[in-house]
Amino acid sequence: MNPERIGIVILISGRGSNMQAIVEQVRDGKLPVDVRAVISNNPDAAGLTWASEAGIPAESISHRDFPDRDAFDHALMDLIDRHHPDLVVLAGFMRILGKDLVNHYRGRLINIHPALLPDFPGLDTHARALAAGHRRHGATVHFVTNEVDAGPIIIQAAVDVEADDNPDRLAARVLEQEHRIYPLAIRWFAEGRLDIRDNEVLLDGARRPEQGLIPPTSGNRQA
Repeated sequence: MNPERIGIVILISGRGSNMQAIVEQVRDGKLPVDVRAVISNNPDAAGLTWASEAGIPAESISHRDFPDRDAFDHALMDLIDRHHPDLVVLAGFMRILGKDLVNHYRGRLINIHPALLPDFPGLDTHARALAAGHRRHGATVHFVTNEVDAGPIIIQAAVDVEADDNPDRLAARVLEQEHRIYPLAIRWFAEGRLDIRDNEVLLDGARRPEQGLIPPTSGNRQA
């Protein structure tokens, strides 16, 4: 399959390690996309410097400069739309997006969350998974809807929780899986292989077992 390259805009708030993983796969010819811009709500985000040095337009728009969430969201939409993206990628963007923005990009707005949704939406997922005694944890790529961390799931990757884990150790292993599955989900989107039916994501018209879960023993496998 040799799809046309699609345009994406990536939103970050910090160092943007998932953004970097995506850009590196683009550079290696594994991902048929053009990264048209990296945008952050944090002008001091380290990821903006990395993107700029990589030759990608890097822009900031601070939510602190706006009187309310709606004003910020509409300004952010205007900024994103200047780059005419086919897909908007949230990669550690630490802002809850309002209905107008989510609806504007519905079906072409995706996020990665550091947990096996529907378990542990929100923050502090690794500590919460350990406190709950879960033996398996992981990451989820999903389409964004107006309910936080509850949109249709594209793919998940799991890691085993080890007896001596702490939140930092667990987070590091989950992040490795995030870097594997986020570019893969974007590639499927770019290739036109994803559909949403009845709030469920289909790959090539078929439901993927366990919502595309990649277990620890096959974390390197790509479909």
